[in-house]
Amino acid sequence: MDVLRLPGARMEPDELAVEEPLEIRVGGSPVAVTMRTPGHDEELAIGFLRSEGIPAVAAGPSLDLAGNTIEVEVEGEVDLGRLERHFYTSSSCGVCGKGALEAVAVEAPRVDSDLRVQASLLAALPERLRAAQPAFDATGGLHATGLFDESGTLACLREDVGRHNAMDKVIGWAYLAGLLPLRRHLLCVSGRLSFELVQKAAVAGCPILVAVGAPSTLAVDLGRDRGVTLCGFVRDGRLNVYSGPERIV
Repeated sequence: MDVLRLPGARMEPDELAVEEPLEIRVGGSPVAVTMRTPGHDEELAIGFLRSEGIPAVAAGPSLDLAGNTIEVEVEGEVDLGRLERHFYTSSSCGVCGKGALEAVAVEAPRVDSDLRVQASLLAALPERLRAAQPAFDATGGLHATGLFDESGTLACLREDVGRHNAMDKVIGWAYLAGLLPLRRHLLCVSGRLSFELVQKAAVAGCPILVAVGAPSTLAVDLGRDRGVTLCGFVRDGRLNVYSGPERIV
C-alpha cells in the first residue's frame, strides 16, 4: 500500500498489518466475530473459546467453506448463551467489577503452581519477545504474546492486531500441544495488562504474566484473586510486581 511521506512529499510503498473479521461457529451457529490478523485461526478459535469456559477441542473450515469463518468442535453440551452474558460483563467498562471477578472464578480455579523464577529472567522476557517478532519488524502494528518455559526459552509466539487474539492463539497452540494447564510456564505480552488478558492466563493455569506496559486496577484485582503473579513495566532490567511476589526470587 502506498503512503505519502512528509516532509519531502514522497509516495512510497509501506507494509501494513492485515486486519480481517473471523466468524467463530459452534454446531454451525455463529457465537462470536473477532477482528484479527489472518493466520493460526484454529488456535485462535480454540484458545478464545477455552478462555471463555467453552471446552473447544478442534477447529477447521466451516461446512459451507465460507471465507473468514471457522467451525469449532466442543466437548459435550455447552451453554453458548453464557458467552453473550460474559461479554456484557467484561466489555462494559466495569459495570460490575465484582460480577466480572465472580464470572472468571466460575471457570478458573486459583492457579496451583509452586513455580519460582529469578527476577532477572522475567526482566529479560520482553527483549526476547521483541527479538522474535518478524511481522512487527515489517509493519510496526502488531501485538505479541510469547509462551516461555521456566528456563526462559521461547516455546510459542503469536502476533495479531488484537492483543487478546495473540493470547488466544498461544493458548490454543498450548492446548493442541497438550501443555494445559500451564503450571510451569510464563506468558509475556507486548502491551499493557488488561482484565481479559489476566482472565485468559488464569483459565490457562499460567502462574506468571509479564507485560511491557501497565496493568489496570481490575486486572490486578483478578491476579490477586486467582493467584496469578503480574509484572508490569518490564523493561531495561526493571519490573513492577503487582500480585504474587512470592514466586519471584
